[in-house]
Amino acid sequence: MGNLGWPARLHVVTGKGGTGKTTVAGALALALARDGRRTLLVEVEARQGIAQLFDRDPLPYQELRIATARDGGEVRALAVDAEEALLEYLEMFYRLGVAGRALRKVGAVDFATTVAPGLRDVLLTGKVKEAVTRTADGRRVYDAVVLDAPPTGRIGRFLNVTAETARLAKVGPIKTQSEGVAAILRSPMTAVHVVTLLEEMPVQETADAIDELTRLGIPIGTVIVNATRPPVLAGAKVTQADLRRGLTAAGLSADKEVLAGLAGEAKAYQTRVAAEASLRADLQALGRPVVELPVLPGGVTTQALESLGDLLLTSA
Repeated sequence: MGNLGWPARLHVVTGKGGTGKTTVAGALALALARDGRRTLLVEVEARQGIAQLFDRDPLPYQELRIATARDGGEVRALAVDAEEALLEYLEMFYRLGVAGRALRKVGAVDFATTVAPGLRDVLLTGKVKEAVTRTADGRRVYDAVVLDAPPTGRIGRFLNVTAETARLAKVGPIKTQSEGVAAILRSPMTAVHVVTLLEEMPVQETADAIDELTRLGIPIGTVIVNATRPPVLAGAKVTQADLRRGLTAAGLSADKEVLAGLAGEAKAYQTRVAAEASLRADLQALGRPVVELPVLPGGVTTQALESLGDLLLTSA
């Protein structure tokens, strides 16, 4: 079941740390679950960011309902644990069962993912791929899966599972698993959305991530500019005389020192607004759809997430 403007089934949300990618991922999952749909919101970094976002207890390695969307939709969440995913993988492909779980006691799980670090990403992305393709009673279990992914600095390596596992196995389940994940990630079924702020470093990381993912053949979705504010005073000349008149009209007074300070603040603000305009132009030049989300003055609540979801659906 597609969604206007967001036709993919796997939505990978990345961004430089501190840009609010988990908040955006939660808002997108809520939005895509509307009208009776069901979405799965997944995290893979053991941060329990989803639980914090929805004010829940830490998530187990289990798909649990965490929110109800408008018109009866449902959001489920899953915190993927690499160790649990490996044990599940061993049971699925090698039927190890109890023997597989015994490996935990001797540290074999940590050993496997340390000696072959690419294996950890195969396990994590493999679980996501399984959720995307899972069916029951002849239909998809989830209309969409939203992945709160690693930050932009690691996103290329995380998603490029085929190259990372080429050194691990030439044949067998690991090779088959990684190739299956790679096929999903490079298909129209997937879109990687990059969250940024109107600041120089996040914008540069956004450009670098889009360049890297394009070279890897992984589809890019939307650039999402988070926590924006409407510009004021853009292009206006603000003098101390203007400030004095404004203060007088408001029934206030100020000495020269205060007026000079206010004029300095206004100039610094205008400089920032001009820099943000330049960064907006840089983002538009990337050739991807750009959606701006406002800063949330009242903090992150379910209602605020729904309002962000409204903007995501109507702006894309």
